[in-house]
Amino acid sequence: MKNPPNRLLIFLPALALLLAPLAALVSAAKPEYIIYVGTYTRQHSKGIYAYRYHPDSRQLTSLGLAAGTKNPSFLTIHPNRKYLYAVNEGDASVSAFAIEGPNGQLRELNVVPSGGGVPCHLVVEKTGKYLLLANYGSGNSVAAFPIQPDGSLGEPSSLMAHRGSSIGSRQRGPHAHAAVLSPDHRFLFVPDLGLDQVFGYLVDSKQGKLTPADPPSTPITPGSGPRHMAFHPNGKFAYVNSEMGSLVTAFAFTPAAGRLRQFQVISTLPRGFAKPNNTAEIEVHPNGKFLYVSNRGHDSIAVFRVDAKTGKLTFLEHAPSQGSIPRNFAIDPTGNYMFVANQNTGNIALLKIDQKNGRLTPSGETVAVDAPVCVIFHPVN
Repeated sequence: MKNPPNRLLIFLPALALLLAPLAALVSAAKPEYIIYVGTYTRQHSKGIYAYRYHPDSRQLTSLGLAAGTKNPSFLTIHPNRKYLYAVNEGDASVSAFAIEGPNGQLRELNVVPSGGGVPCHLVVEKTGKYLLLANYGSGNSVAAFPIQPDGSLGEPSSLMAHRGSSIGSRQRGPHAHAAVLSPDHRFLFVPDLGLDQVFGYLVDSKQGKLTPADPPSTPITPGSGPRHMAFHPNGKFAYVNSEMGSLVTAFAFTPAAGRLRQFQVISTLPRGFAKPNNTAEIEVHPNGKFLYVSNRGHDSIAVFRVDAKTGKLTFLEHAPSQGSIPRNFAIDPTGNYMFVANQNTGNIALLKIDQKNGRLTPSGETVAVDAPVCVIFHPVN
């Protein structure tokens, strides 16, 4: 009698054929991102640059100039991931781009006046119908722009002007510095460096109208110059960094009323540091356990622990930014790395984040970019 066929040998090829699509799906599911970098185009930079990023390997591949545009100092991406918007600082305009192709090239859709001077920050509300923008300079401080079906921007649907002054030499008039939405996108908050106030607005996402909240603003330490704002993932706390005073102010947030109640002010600098310093960016880690603020002058990232129940901050460390004037930083979607844009040294440094204790360590990797001032992540799969 002949030897019976080996059933296992017969079965294995069939099993391989069955599992091949699943293996391909798992491989394709590995996260991949395009990193867009906004720059100052005062010297060698030409606009917005793009990089392909694989979090698993930390591999960064330059994709070159994604779009030529003047001083794109802050960027934001539409919720549908099809469009990118950039302020053109110093040019009093905002640009709309379509994101196209596997390398994330940007095709300009249109450029519109920002409604005021020196636009510096912008965000798209969750319905994707309106872009909200803060103007640092003269004119209207806050503007809302309708987003057309093709992603281009229409004429402003709402313009709001701040008025007044504060005690500092840079505070003789309003300087709106950020447009930050509450977690539910019902309220827009605008830290105003010139007035030492955080303004609040109700957002009408159907008509693109902004209405002053009640109260219309919340005061902050006089002379400190509030710049940016970050909400905790739990929606109960908000944090504002003061550029001029090198401070972080912690607030309890009431979502229903859109109100802020201050409960802590803490320095971002080591005791005794007397050289000039301006804070720039602020961000809460996605796990909600840590808060980070960049110091321009001390050239560091100040790291704080966040109390889960009270929202109170405890200082942990100052981590060197691996360059000069860390204007902006962004935590990658895995929460494992921070990309720090050092404006004056022309580099983006990757810092490893310990998600257990919040501390930052150099990864040894850096990317050369002329005058980087904004970093954002765009998922491509």
